[in-house]
Amino acid sequence: MSDYTLGIKELDAVIGGIKKGSNIMFIGPPMCGKEIILYSILYYGTAKNENAVITVSTRESATHILEWFKEQKLTLPLSRIGIVDCVTKTLGGASVENENIKIASSPVDLTGIGVKISQFFEEFYMKKNTKKIQLHINSLSTILMYSNIQTVFRFLHVFTGRIKAAGSMGIYVIESGMHDEQAISTLKQLFDGMIEIKSENDKYFIRVVGLSPKPTNWFEYEIEGANVKIVGRK
Repeated sequence: MSDYTLGIKELDAVIGGIKKGSNIMFIGPPMCGKEIILYSILYYGTAKNENAVITVSTRESATHILEWFKEQKLTLPLSRIGIVDCVTKTLGGASVENENIKIASSPVDLTGIGVKISQFFEEFYMKKNTKKIQLHINSLSTILMYSNIQTVFRFLHVFTGRIKAAGSMGIYVIESGMHDEQAISTLKQLFDGMIEIKSENDKYFIRVVGLSPKPTNWFEYEIEGANVKIVGRK
């Protein structure tokens, strides 16, 4: 199959595959399980579909991310995983790089983050000949706390362009309610579609917009360990 999938079968069935070169904003409120959904997409992409995944983490250290998968008894194919850790150095931790982990000095260092992403792209695309690559940035909200919208837009413009050119898929997490509408509208210009989450009456709903002829229904979901379980629809 030439398209990308999310690994949430109910959504994948409606979308019918995500086209190569797609950039997706993943937006939702805090505490709704966005991180676990992203980890689920990462796991499905690497373990089931043999994609390579580059994750830029501004929230958790690379060690913590890899430990989480171990705790969930999910075996990651490490030859297809690259993590750009923007956390460890800011907390004064030991910043040891290896085949899977590259350390950026902080979420402010967009130039350094860009260099590390590029190194992983070259590693997977050129050296390992892995042509299906996903880039996950978790999260744009952290980056926006430290940089202005014009700087972040320029940074993203480079990488969304690279995703398109390489036939890859990019997913960029953002917290809803944290940023003004103008900032969100500015960033939306760079994306082909959105994964949206909303909360109603202590229930969480997810839908996909822009990646199929019309938006999907809102699907109610629950998180069970590492599993994203669809339990109903609106």
